[in-house]
Amino acid sequence: MLTKKEQLFEKLNTQDKNARMDALRELKLLCDTGALDVPITGVNVNNHIHTTYSFSPYSPAKAVFMSWLSGLATTGIMDHDSVGGADEFIEAGRIIGMPVTVGFELRCSMAGTPFEGRRINNPDQDTVVYLAMHGIPHQMLSEAEHFLAPYREKRNVRNWKMVDKLNAYLKPYEIGLDFNNDVLPLSLYSKGGSVTERHILYALAAKLTGNEMPRNFLLGVFKSQLVESFYVDATDELPHIADFISLAERLGAIPAYAYLGDVGVSVTGDKRTQKFEDDYLDELIDYMVKIGMKAVTYMPARNTDAQLERIKSLCNSNGLLQISGEDINSPLQKFICDKIDTPGFRHLIDSAWALVGHELATADGIENGMFSADTVERLPDLSERITFFAGLAKEKHSKKRKVQ
Repeated sequence: MLTKKEQLFEKLNTQDKNARMDALRELKLLCDTGALDVPITGVNVNNHIHTTYSFSPYSPAKAVFMSWLSGLATTGIMDHDSVGGADEFIEAGRIIGMPVTVGFELRCSMAGTPFEGRRINNPDQDTVVYLAMHGIPHQMLSEAEHFLAPYREKRNVRNWKMVDKLNAYLKPYEIGLDFNNDVLPLSLYSKGGSVTERHILYALAAKLTGNEMPRNFLLGVFKSQLVESFYVDATDELPHIADFISLAERLGAIPAYAYLGDVGVSVTGDKRTQKFEDDYLDELIDYMVKIGMKAVTYMPARNTDAQLERIKSLCNSNGLLQISGEDINSPLQKFICDKIDTPGFRHLIDSAWALVGHELATADGIENGMFSADTVERLPDLSERITFFAGLAKEKHSKKRKVQ
């Protein structure tokens, strides 16, 4: 029989949002009354948590709770093509008393740029770049959704084609998937979520095994070995990178390039050898700055020390905000990246708090954001801006904790 805590944990992933929030409130109450141990909050941060609104074992409410249990000081939602879970993520942060940030991840086209035809940071396709939109002012989330919804629809057209292609590949083994019955129910597409290649692979793993752990293992194997056999190039679902930058300006959000880096001997042990943007990284970063990119997000746990030192140096010399982006979309992953709490990466902690401060400040108008013309004129030095906005966030959060 499940304990009260276990029952509430299960409810955090129920289909009913109100039930998820009620479960979160009960869990918080159990912690406040001493019935459950309260986690020790450290200094670690992570601004790249996926939820069930793209692909993840965590609802937005559970993602926040798991972040809190793991000891993160701040956490950020980052779903593919979707801000559907942002409101829940924000509300969950309020319930737990944890500062959060909201954003989304999007694949964009670099056609017509100097990088057309190059493999950039997308393992599956040339001329396509992964970008992250951080620090979306909360009153602008509906505009972000208005922009993203048509691209999700176009992505599903390609998803259909990929399922058909996969079925042709699997036909000799008498295995097949139905997009509507096998893939779509695994997503929250009807509620503003996206459907990704991972949903297709997970549906296939579910066909082969009913046990969750082997299913998760198979998903990892399929992701690294099977995708290229059924992948269909993205076209219509890709906004141009210039449209992404324009959207960031309208939203008052912070556009970020997602640094990947070549994979030689995989630091994490689960990536195949592959070339990405390292051969022309200086040129790429220079271009990103010229078109209006304001930040770079990267994963300290994924890259080598040499790669990390290089991207840090390029960010510093080009005035780019550096953001912690440890991609969380599997139950096997740790929410904490130990490397962040080391001398070479503690600036990522300040940046995360600055993102929180940016979202707080823009509640009174996007002109108050970190990269608005008014703010840059007042605080031209990026390090001063980081200190200022991080200070806003820490002051407000410390007051809230004292009240509680």
